[in-house]
Amino acid sequence: MCRWAAYAGAPIFLDEIISRPGHSLIHQSHGATQCHSTINADGFGVAWYGDRPEPRLYRDVMPAWSDPNLRSLTAQVKSGLFLAHVRASTGTATSRNNCHPFVHGVWSFMHNGQVGGYDQFRRDADMMIPDSLYAARKGATDSEALFLVALAEGLDNDPRGALERASAKFIAVALAKGAAPHLRMTAALSDGKRLYAVRYATDTAAPSLYYRWSDSRGGMAVVSEPLEAGEDGWNEIASNTFCTFDGADVKVEAFTPCRLVAQYLAEAKSVAAE
Repeated sequence: MCRWAAYAGAPIFLDEIISRPGHSLIHQSHGATQCHSTINADGFGVAWYGDRPEPRLYRDVMPAWSDPNLRSLTAQVKSGLFLAHVRASTGTATSRNNCHPFVHGVWSFMHNGQVGGYDQFRRDADMMIPDSLYAARKGATDSEALFLVALAEGLDNDPRGALERASAKFIAVALAKGAAPHLRMTAALSDGKRLYAVRYATDTAAPSLYYRWSDSRGGMAVVSEPLEAGEDGWNEIASNTFCTFDGADVKVEAFTPCRLVAQYLAEAKSVAAE
């Protein structure tokens, strides 16, 4: 599985999260401790916000630890809100378009996890994306498709509900055509104003997720794994929850897409019968 880290708060150099800590994201890319794959070498990406509302994006297919351009960029660029990701593919090709984060308009999104049997219903997932957003479909991953479906479900006005509805649609089609686990995920997303994160699984194996407020930095880090071994203050995010980070405040809400799955399955059967 992939590893990722996000930050929101007072502007800091990107390398304060991505490369400088003892268990930084780059360290996790070749030495993860809380996932099935200790090596995450199928590309990386960073999305960051600055003076303009739309995030900027840097992605490549090299392992994060071997790209000097990434180290140069993160050592010079400062941001008060950014998302960074190292990828371990669950089946789709290693390409720049398949690297996270994904961006559209003011939104950025990254995901760790899997949708069971995705290859068996990739076409169904694409068909969930409306024509108005399909031109933004650049890659072939389940993660990008989930992001675009969430946008269609109203991400601008209801981030939790939109991602919940999109997840439910993916779970429904995985139940009908895919395989278990029907959905495992941690995801981070932002509109440039607030940072959101979710941890969820249809089984008991949701990927790990933590957050920590730093008084010295004046910011919040949300990560797959703590950035320093033995460092105090890291809080594990419970499974089946959606978090909104606003300064040092954390709003935690239930995230329960499974309650919508029966409805979507019934709708799919009704359409098929027509």
